[in-house]
Amino acid sequence: MEEKSTAFAEFDNNILTRRRSLLPTWIKVFLWIFLIGGALSAIFLMAGSLLTNISLSVYGINANHPYSMTGLLICFLFLFKGIVAYGLWFEEKWAVQAAIVDAVIGIAICLIMMAIIPFVNPTISFTLRLELIPLYFYLKKMQSIKKTWESL
Repeated sequence: MEEKSTAFAEFDNNILTRRRSLLPTWIKVFLWIFLIGGALSAIFLMAGSLLTNISLSVYGINANHPYSMTGLLICFLFLFKGIVAYGLWFEEKWAVQAAIVDAVIGIAICLIMMAIIPFVNPTISFTLRLELIPLYFYLKKMQSIKKTWESL
């Protein structure tokens, strides 16, 4: 007996793969954290002149105002992370490459804050940046799914 081809034949035996399904749960949780962080960062940048004291921190960089040099750096890092999270959540083709760049920037800043800044600035002491652990696994995961992500 011969099977008839229907308009829905392509869906009969194929499971539609979503790019988002390539991401593990722990990355999906961080996506939401950084979507919120990116939105807050945009708000802080827009309302920065109205804010008197707000504590900002990422990768060992601290600031008390979004319009200071370190505050702007932190806000732009969170904006970038928010854009990457948006791209990954909404399955944009460019998102994995941006996530790899995000991970490399994060690892580089952690290493600088851990190995260089304590010796240049005596007010900052050496701290072991534990963010390096999830950043490493994030980088490896994004590198491993890059080809599959871009082909879908």
